[in-house]
Amino acid sequence: MTLARRWRSALGLAVLLAAFVPLTCAPLAAAQAVPTPTSQPTARPPEPKQAYTLPPGELAKAVALSRISDILAIVGSLWGIAFLWLLLATRASSSVESWTQRIARRPWLQGLIFFALFLIAVFLAGLPLDVIGHLASRRYGISVQGWASWLGEEGKSLGLSLLVGAPLLLFFNWMVRRWPRRFWLCAWLITLPLMLLATFAEPLVIDPLFNKFEPLQKTDPALVQQLEKVVKRTGIDIPPSRMFLMKASTKTNGINAYVTGFGPSKRIVVWDTTINRIPDNEILFIFGHETGHYVLHHIAKGLTLAGAGLFFVYWGCAVFAGWLARRFGPRWGATGLASRTGFVVLLLTLSLAGFLLEPVSNAVSRHFEHQADIYGQEAIHGIVPNPQKTVVAAFNALGRAWLSNPHPNPFFQFWLGSHPSIQQRATFAEHYDPWKNGGHGKYFMH
Repeated sequence: MTLARRWRSALGLAVLLAAFVPLTCAPLAAAQAVPTPTSQPTARPPEPKQAYTLPPGELAKAVALSRISDILAIVGSLWGIAFLWLLLATRASSSVESWTQRIARRPWLQGLIFFALFLIAVFLAGLPLDVIGHLASRRYGISVQGWASWLGEEGKSLGLSLLVGAPLLLFFNWMVRRWPRRFWLCAWLITLPLMLLATFAEPLVIDPLFNKFEPLQKTDPALVQQLEKVVKRTGIDIPPSRMFLMKASTKTNGINAYVTGFGPSKRIVVWDTTINRIPDNEILFIFGHETGHYVLHHIAKGLTLAGAGLFFVYWGCAVFAGWLARRFGPRWGATGLASRTGFVVLLLTLSLAGFLLEPVSNAVSRHFEHQADIYGQEAIHGIVPNPQKTVVAAFNALGRAWLSNPHPNPFFQFWLGSHPSIQQRATFAEHYDPWKNGGHGKYFMH
């Protein structure tokens, strides 16, 4: 669960329905329009066997679910931009800013009230699409979480947003007031340490609010022994005391195992659904993959790339937001970027930049994920009997559990895919055998 909310509502629902209805009707129309053959069809060679497959019934569900998820993601991003624009164009933001000035005398209290109301508005705007997403997840058997529990977690997410987000927005708004020309540089300097702090604090503070954890040694000591073999081989410093079981089965049928945290907060987390449904050898690969992100310094590399990119993004957004405030400020009730409404203008430009740059960040993520796949497969070489077969089986288990579409839409995969498709990953694993003829792996010399 993340604190960031996608900004969406009724307009987003209309766009979703407009895009979703043709997609759902298309298969039926195609089935009704089968032409009568006028000659014997030409025999086609059999298609090569796919590394990742689903039974016909599950395949249809996977395709439908991927369409819904893709549309929700695009609509959510576009609605986020549109919602911020509506707050400005309708002067709702400036009206709330004026109201806070009337009810509170201290500027910092005015700001806290303004940004708290802003976050509540963002939450309510996004709630309808969140409901659709949860409906789809339940409809296709991914989620088993009841509505009361789900709404409770939504409330916790809103509470965290108010507790953490409102003061942070006030702090960044103060930067704009304090350094009107160089605020973007100050914001850039403070963003990366905050990202690092969030990575460190998430498993200690955030995750326990939404999920229950217990020592893995208590639940499955045999698995701990197997995981320690991978730990020893990779050299990552995670003792058994930092291996945990997460009770995911009360919410989802999905499976997962991962490494989270940073420094002293770093830990292994295995979902109970994973232990119950796939063999230990496949869990070792999933863990080896996650370990690869740390050993290959993907966090440090990601922060470095983000830092370099955000420098230009913050500068560009500051320039663009300044132009918008000068051009439309009188119409929107924004007296400048330093005002509360002016800060919403800045958030609008950042939201637009985030949407346009999403394919870039996802391309980097897919590259890192591919490297981690190779690392994980090599890490279990010599520990499991057949790494290739194990990894392909693991990807098939993951794909079935999450109903991953074997052949996702290329555009959506390019724009939204943070990982290579399950089909691509399984196919690569099936053919990756660097040890043949006495060779060695890319990351391990054995």
